[in-house]
Amino acid sequence: MQDREINGFLIDDFNQYGLDEKTQGTCPLCSHDRKPKNTKLKCASYDWERGLGTCHNCNTSFQLHTYQRKGEQNKTYVVPAEFVPTPTGTKVVEWFKTRGISQETLSSFRVTEGPEFMPQTGKSENVIKFNYFMGDQLINVKYRDGRKNFKLYKGAEKIFYNINSIIGYDTCVIVEGEMDALSFHEAGIKNVISVPNGATLNNNNLDYLDNCIDYFEDKSKVILAVDNDAAGLALQQEFVRRLGAEVCFITSFDDCNDPNEYLLKHGKQKLAECIASAKPVPLENVTTFKDIEGEVKDFVRNGFKPGFQVGLSNFDDIFSTYTSQFITVTGIPSSGKSDFVDQMVVGYNRNYGWKTAFASPENAPTYLHAHKLMRKVWEGMPTKEDIDGERWNKVADHVNDNFYFIDMERYTLDHVLKKGAELVKRKGIKCLVIDPYNKVRDVNCKTEDVNRYTMEYLTKIEIFAKKYDVLVFIVAHPTKMYKTQDGKIEEPSMYNIKGGGEWYDASYHGILVHRDYEAKTVKAKVLKVKFQNLGENGAEAHFKWEPRSGCFIPHEPVGMKDEAMPWE
Repeated sequence: MQDREINGFLIDDFNQYGLDEKTQGTCPLCSHDRKPKNTKLKCASYDWERGLGTCHNCNTSFQLHTYQRKGEQNKTYVVPAEFVPTPTGTKVVEWFKTRGISQETLSSFRVTEGPEFMPQTGKSENVIKFNYFMGDQLINVKYRDGRKNFKLYKGAEKIFYNINSIIGYDTCVIVEGEMDALSFHEAGIKNVISVPNGATLNNNNLDYLDNCIDYFEDKSKVILAVDNDAAGLALQQEFVRRLGAEVCFITSFDDCNDPNEYLLKHGKQKLAECIASAKPVPLENVTTFKDIEGEVKDFVRNGFKPGFQVGLSNFDDIFSTYTSQFITVTGIPSSGKSDFVDQMVVGYNRNYGWKTAFASPENAPTYLHAHKLMRKVWEGMPTKEDIDGERWNKVADHVNDNFYFIDMERYTLDHVLKKGAELVKRKGIKCLVIDPYNKVRDVNCKTEDVNRYTMEYLTKIEIFAKKYDVLVFIVAHPTKMYKTQDGKIEEPSMYNIKGGGEWYDASYHGILVHRDYEAKTVKAKVLKVKFQNLGENGAEAHFKWEPRSGCFIPHEPVGMKDEAMPWE
């Protein structure tokens, strides 16, 4: 076979069984065991595009060729020692039997055992080793002792467990643990993979999905079979956001918490039926009460959920937000709009682990924008002596993994939103910055009516934000600036942006960033909040700008506390 690309993968020059590129042929698994006169019978069908063969004699499937990922690999990982296929001992085999897992399944998954230092106990233990392969290469190892303590191989790349099993299939099953993957294998479900580190309530950083995203390019159906708890549901939600609701299906385990418990209680056939009965994610744009009953109950019990905050004490007092919304940030030139937005997304990253993508034509060249973000994360000014030092490498890795720059010769809104959708899927971004909007044009909107253009522009932003559960920042310059009698430039409002009425009506939130050159301070003023529980219209937070770090430091102007209120 020629080296070529199929379904987003680069295919090796030679298939692993040395089979001819035909649609039918002999089975590499059973033909050599048959009587001499029958060894050449064409009992197998070959599907080279899917990379999968099926034997009609022994009823097994086999991989036709191996795959090489084409995605960029810009990190260096520690590789575990070469895999040694040592069999598991009697005690381990017997323990797995109590969990419904046979020795045949352990062999198929290449589960082993051996001594390993466990930090939870502070000593070497005889542990079970779940070996993570990509092709024939050992990529990572999950160690488990008898006390349910776990650890992964330090410094190794995180990937899905059993990732090879989904190659060639247009359907796959995702579970939350290795035992669950083994359980489904017992039930006859082979194309099942597990996340490497379980689920938490904060699942924003799915680095194993980033590392394996190419494997999902040809999947028309992804069945999410995670645990029936809050962390499992949060993981399920993030997979739906990243992979797309159109391909995701949901299954549940009724009175059980996970697949292994279900296997022990109800048996193999019933567990397999869970996959067969998986239901699609509820239809987009169609909502029934049952779809949202949990949210209604939560609201009745607890009221509005608190908004997300950036970590600036005075600003947090007057403003917070939800995701699936967009914020309009305005201010006169050189007022600090872009810098303040950078501060906000760095704050969200620090507080919640959110990743951000920037479409910022005015922040060119990109390396200077990256330097500004590095200073905010560093909380200071790195020097040439810091280059390649331990702290430099740590901060550089953090910026690299959490902030992405969309660079285009010609920015257009549709292309930016398309790239944003790709970054949601491949990197899990939660914020998108468009700075400024007038240099990211909607070229497909042909109207000359400013208000109509603005309405269609912001509608596209809103659809994107809701579909991918992303918080979008739009930096918008005012078109008119007037001076007061004392010569100072008036503070603009959202109505001063071209198409102003539409900006105020459509925006979920509006923020003014305004610099006082005489006092050398900057203020952020809330121009609009969609919901009053998230902020206070007209409220202000004042800052000093720290030049070394580029950070905004909360500041209270002299005399502000003593200033009488209008009603006093």
